[in-house]
Amino acid sequence: MDIVVKGRNVEVPDHYRVHVAEKLAKIERYDHKLIRVDVELFHERNPRQSDTCQRVEITCVSRGPVIRAEACTNDFYSALDAAIAKLDTRLRRAADRRRVHRGRHAPISVAAATAGLPVAGLDDVPAPSGGTATATATAVEERPEEYDDQPWHIARAKLHPADPMTVDDALFQMELVGHDFYLFHDKESGRPSVVYRRHAYDYGIISLDT
Repeated sequence: MDIVVKGRNVEVPDHYRVHVAEKLAKIERYDHKLIRVDVELFHERNPRQSDTCQRVEITCVSRGPVIRAEACTNDFYSALDAAIAKLDTRLRRAADRRRVHRGRHAPISVAAATAGLPVAGLDDVPAPSGGTATATATAVEERPEEYDDQPWHIARAKLHPADPMTVDDALFQMELVGHDFYLFHDKESGRPSVVYRRHAYDYGIISLDT
């Protein structure tokens, strides 16, 4: 398992890289097929955000779904601990799901539990809190140069392979990456769709009628 540590607006010292490697050494017990773990450090220069100025993002890439966690505090050490705690929970959840698929358990799926929810309109979608529409680890990120002459600004563009999946799988992957919404190709309807987190503990889904 390769561990890649990099910083944005901050230089990462060697002793912190060693600290990260020691902290992440135990996560392989959940998934022995982990290929790479990317750890990114971000520093917020705004003095008004001093309590959450240091952010750590951890992304695990394996042969299965991408698993991601992030946390913000006033120092990188506590932010790393908080992010690893979230990551640990999501890795355990993914490991439990693999055991379910091998026939050890048969819990009610998320899709079945939320089957009675109405299909929502765009007005019902909450503003995302740091979430992004992410499909797989093989997403291609490009600088959207074709938009440079426009009055509006698009900072980032991504192209994702659209492997068909069920609503239940889309909700599960959304939870693994810690996002508020998830773009996917609905296996049952064949439509481009988005599942998203609504108020309280329920979900919504938007599909395109192509």
